[in-house]
Amino acid sequence: MSDSGSSSGSSLTRSSLGQLDADLVDCRACPRLVQWREKVAAEKRAAYRHEEYWGRPVPGIGPPDARLLVVGLAPAAHGGNRTGRMFTGDRSGDVLYAALHAVGLANQPTSVRKGDGLALRDTRITAPVHCAPPDNKPTPQERDTCSRWLRAELALLVPRAVVVLGGWGWQALLPVLDDAGWAVPRPRPRFGHGVRVDLDGARGPLAVFGCYHVSQQNTFTGRLTPAMLEQVLRTAAEAAGILR
Repeated sequence: MSDSGSSSGSSLTRSSLGQLDADLVDCRACPRLVQWREKVAAEKRAAYRHEEYWGRPVPGIGPPDARLLVVGLAPAAHGGNRTGRMFTGDRSGDVLYAALHAVGLANQPTSVRKGDGLALRDTRITAPVHCAPPDNKPTPQERDTCSRWLRAELALLVPRAVVVLGGWGWQALLPVLDDAGWAVPRPRPRFGHGVRVDLDGARGPLAVFGCYHVSQQNTFTGRLTPAMLEQVLRTAAEAAGILR
């Protein structure tokens, strides 16, 4: 269990996730995202006015030998962009980490800040876009530019299952999985909550699960309940061989 938490135009062949993450946090490849994340970090939300915001790309979190990958969308302006850790310090993260803890994939149900003792079991959390976007909506160009980091991350991981939070992340991830050597069917499978797609590849089988995003819009309206989220995570962890 682990909390692992510049040269954007150079080759992204890396020897370790630590090296990859160190390079990622210096990326300035998308001018709109750089401007927005730094503007938010400077202006701050009133509730966090005494805090120093991270204001940089947010790397993934979790051990390098994780068998389960959880893929979101992008860091929240006053969550990951503030704390420097995926799904940390916002309501979406509150829901996600509580569910991970409930099924035995996290040692605690909360994720407040770096250094709070959080540890993930055989699970890594990442996203197709690593900078907070305005209105939580990256552009297709920003998605494609940032995909280099997800491709490099996947090259260093050997997941056996993936939980994709939301249709946007689903559409962003499938081409990356295809390029990484897993045979994604054509036409590409449609996103849906609880959908499972089993992929074959030279690096072994991969079970891909769809799950509604842990956004407030979904959790406050009951479209996604804790029980629904826990069921997908538990099923994926069982497919990855983490839970029996």
